[in-house]
Amino acid sequence: MAKKIRVKLVRSTIGKKPNQVATVQALGLKRIGSSVEFEANPALMGMVETIAHMVVWEEVK
Repeated sequence: MAKKIRVKLVRSTIGKKPNQVATVQALGLKRIGSSVEFEANPALMGMVETIAHMVVWEEVK
């Protein structure tokens, strides 16, 4: 069974680099406070690391 993580957007995308804005949109985060759950994998964790200054994430049981 794969680990699941919850990613929550806590900072705005205004003024951020285009690749960071695209990563937020690709994860399905629409506005500050929105959150999504995923199964953790290396590709997803790389995306989260790219926008680590804009999100918080936690492991879901």
